[in-house]
Amino acid sequence: MIRALIRLMQEDQPEVPLCGLCGRPIPPHARQSRHHLVPRLRGGKGGPTVLLHQICHTEIHATLTETELAQDYSTLASLRAHPRLAKLIRWLQGRPPDFHSRSTGGRRKR
Repeated sequence: MIRALIRLMQEDQPEVPLCGLCGRPIPPHARQSRHHLVPRLRGGKGGPTVLLHQICHTEIHATLTETELAQDYSTLASLRAHPRLAKLIRWLQGRPPDFHSRSTGGRRKR
């Protein structure tokens, strides 16, 4: 009986997507964007994309060049393993799902 009630309650609530990088929910009102796992300019046009919080997406592009993204960081696991992005993920765990601020660090060196 209780399980059936819980199931009914869950059916009434639309699913909230999870950020591909930090794993936190992305509420409909939160800033969000799609990230091409392989940058479009490096052959990723029409390729797989993932929904991210805007703060996560901004930090990816502030940290890595498009060449680095295409060659070494074209999966979510490899992005999560990058030291600077792993630090961001740990820092975001204590923030609400709709949290947004400027990028936590400076722009990458060119």
